[in-house]
Parts: sequence; structure tokens; C-alpha cells
Amino acid sequence: MKELIPTITEIVKYGLQPNLTIADKEKLLERNLVKFYSLYFDIEYKFDEVEFKDFDKSKLPDIRKNVESNFKEYGIYKSVFDLNKLDNLEESSIGDAIDDLTDIISDLLEIKWRIENNSFADGLWFFELTFTNHTQQHILNLLNYMKQKNG
Repeated sequence: MKELIPTITEIVKYGLQPNLTIADKEKLLERNLVKFYSLYFDIEYKFDEVEFKDFDKSKLPDIRKNVESNFKEYGIYKSVFDLNKLDNLEESSIGDAIDDLTDIISDLLEIKWRIENNSFADGLWFFELTFTNHTQQHILNLLNYMKQKNG
């Protein structure tokens, strides 16, 4: 898990800083999203029986605005509700790549904050909890959007 914080740092910079000029920015983002995704399979911790303080999202910058400035070409996309319902061709939804990355960054910032301010175990607990319930789907949607956009 020594790669967790550096990987998070590489992803969250797009939501913390506007107008970054980085060569191959999208490829680097994709690489780090996949790396973060793979770290999920290595989560091991002993649950802390401690009442920790909560993360205060109100102190964060406007993540969405920064993401928009760093990925100006990102936008909305169409996705299917249930891939297994082959006979239903009408049910689809609209997604937003900017929203996906914004939510991913928010989740990662909380993981990092919990590790740095509460405990490593608390951060891993939150990683496991939020990944399966929220972050994982945003990562999959964003990676699929990136693939479809770039052909």
C-alpha cells in the first residue's frame, strides 16, 4: 500500500489546481485511475475501534471548477442502465465525465485525509467502503468515456 498516497496525489491534483499544463495529462490520469483501482484488491487492515473526527469537505476548493479547467473537452455521455437486459434497448442514462472525476477526487481526498489525520486503518476502511459503493462505478464510467472519446 505504499503506492496509495502517491497515486491519490497524482489524481487529486486535477481537482485542486486549475489549468495544469502536463504532457499526456489524460494518459497519466488513466494510468493512475487504473493503479488506484488495482490497489483496492490489496486492502488489509484491522478496524480501529476509535471514534475519529469527520472530514470537512467545506474546506476544499471548487473541485469541479478545477476539473473543468483541466479537462475542457470532457462532457456528458450516454450509458445503459442494465447491460444484461438485451431485449430492452430504450433504457439509458446520461453521465458526466466532469462529475465522475469530481466525485472520484472528493472520495480520494477523504481517504488521504483519514490516513493522514486519523489512522492508516481508518483510511483503508473508508477506501473499502466508498470504493464499492461509489468510487468504483465513477472510475469505470470515466475510463469507458475516455476510451470511447479517444477511439
